[in-house]
Amino acid sequence: MTTVTNTPSLPAAKTDDEQDDDSVAYGTLAAAVAAQAIPDTIDEELQCMAGAIYFEAKGEPLSGQLAVAEVILNRSKSGRFPKTVCSVVKQPGQFSFVRGGRVPTIAQNKQYRTALAVARVALADAWDSPASGAMYFHARGAAASWHREQVAAIGNHVFFR
Repeated sequence: MTTVTNTPSLPAAKTDDEQDDDSVAYGTLAAAVAAQAIPDTIDEELQCMAGAIYFEAKGEPLSGQLAVAEVILNRSKSGRFPKTVCSVVKQPGQFSFVRGGRVPTIAQNKQYRTALAVARVALADAWDSPASGAMYFHARGAAASWHREQVAAIGNHVFFR
């Protein structure tokens, strides 16, 4: 279990500046995000991932934004959820910002550009998420109707397997 907050019951996590995998080409998560060129044309999977990051975690640290992306990717690979990023994001009842199977229009601002860059890092598997293996998350203080193993607490979110 990992945390990047001051929650005493959880062990300290690596910060955005630390990484175990020596094969990663970036020194920090911030560098990985900064290095992402945003294409003029954004494909649907990138748009869905960036939208989820934006609406779920735009005010969170980069590691928290990446952890949200990790949950979506883990779900798409699990066999228990739809197989594509967009199908996971648009699955009924999973993300509160999705209405009628649609991601709302997003302002083309700095926070969205950051979400796009984090999405590119996640989709390229260019940085290890501190929420590795997480399949679920919710805001701190929110009561969940399920019990899962907590793997990380990052910013205002708690992540579970």
